[in-house]
Amino acid sequence: MNPNEPRSILDGIKVLDISRIVAGPLCTQSLADMGATVYKVERPHVGDDMRHIPQTLTLPDGTPSGDSTAYLSVNRGKHSISLDISRPQGQKIVRELAAKCDVFVENYKGGNLARYGLDYDNIKRVNPGIVYCSISGFGQDGPLASQPGYDPIFQAISGIMSTCGHPVDEPNGGPVRSTIPFIDVMTGMTATTAILGALYHRKNGGEGQFLDIALLDVALAAAAVPYGQTYLSTGNSPKLIGNKSALFSPSNCYPCAGGGFILIQVGNEAQWKRMCAVLQRPDWLSDPRFVTNKERMLNIVELHRQLTEMTRARDAQELAQALGDADVPCGPVNSFAQAFDSPQVKHRGIRMELNDPVRGPMPYVRSPLRFSATPLRYRPAPALGADTVAVLQAELGLDDQAIARLKADKLI
Repeated sequence: MNPNEPRSILDGIKVLDISRIVAGPLCTQSLADMGATVYKVERPHVGDDMRHIPQTLTLPDGTPSGDSTAYLSVNRGKHSISLDISRPQGQKIVRELAAKCDVFVENYKGGNLARYGLDYDNIKRVNPGIVYCSISGFGQDGPLASQPGYDPIFQAISGIMSTCGHPVDEPNGGPVRSTIPFIDVMTGMTATTAILGALYHRKNGGEGQFLDIALLDVALAAAAVPYGQTYLSTGNSPKLIGNKSALFSPSNCYPCAGGGFILIQVGNEAQWKRMCAVLQRPDWLSDPRFVTNKERMLNIVELHRQLTEMTRARDAQELAQALGDADVPCGPVNSFAQAFDSPQVKHRGIRMELNDPVRGPMPYVRSPLRFSATPLRYRPAPALGADTVAVLQAELGLDDQAIARLKADKLI
């Protein structure tokens, strides 16, 4: 650590990360941003599967970097160790590193790591105080625990997809998934929260422990607001309603001039009155079909038709500004180019640039975590195996001959 840098919240915490893809790496990226030292273990010459997702990068000299934008998005600030954990010697090194760490993160299928001697019981033997976080699709037990699963699968089986999309009797109707892997993202955030809680427990005199974090659990917890809870309380399941709201009207995506769209959600009567003023439709305030949210929900189709007539003549950005200035919740449906060019996004510094010693200056998305006293520490994502030798020498005391033998045996 640079002595001139302010102290980060997780200074001194060491994390051994053998996870890959999204949820686990996003969790450990958050820990790295908060100042933890994260050792990411990857397969020799291959690395995390996310390195090879399309949209790979090129180096400043024009040659392929071997890494993808997807990999960069969830692996900032880590130290990459190239190590074959399928072999006994590689497993021994993982256990030796785990003995030096505070946190162990993995996202293999339930029970898979026991065959490598890297499950919680084996790691706990070398480090009783370890916080061992296991991230999986279905959890560590139950009839589906051994099955694989990716984010879209849990959008489907959790019931979330049954709420997303247009009614089946409309053109192109049917369930729709989000292409943003938000179950993975929320699972990574949940795992981060659980790890911080477990570290706090240990700091206050408690022991290390095992954390069982499942994408299925996270998906249903997210769906509880409000649909899952509504179903459990009333037996009623939501129907596909497109971009409409089941609670408020108007709340929808409306076409604008030039092919743009705007999302408007009116949540109370004061906002309704202000929206009518901006759109110069005072007649809506006295129309018996629209006077309260209850009536507007009953006449949602007609209100949508009339609102669409008004929005089609307005530019999406201009209308969003006018409605926003009047305290009406809304937003243009932006492309990513428009989103990153937004004055508010620029003001918040959400796009940042880090100087990568291999790739050159690289743009990243800033973490949503913001601390006033312990600011985050940002460092670029590592090249595959970039820190193998340095970490094994510093943590395990291996000399040059030992490193050479590992290389000769193709373990690193």
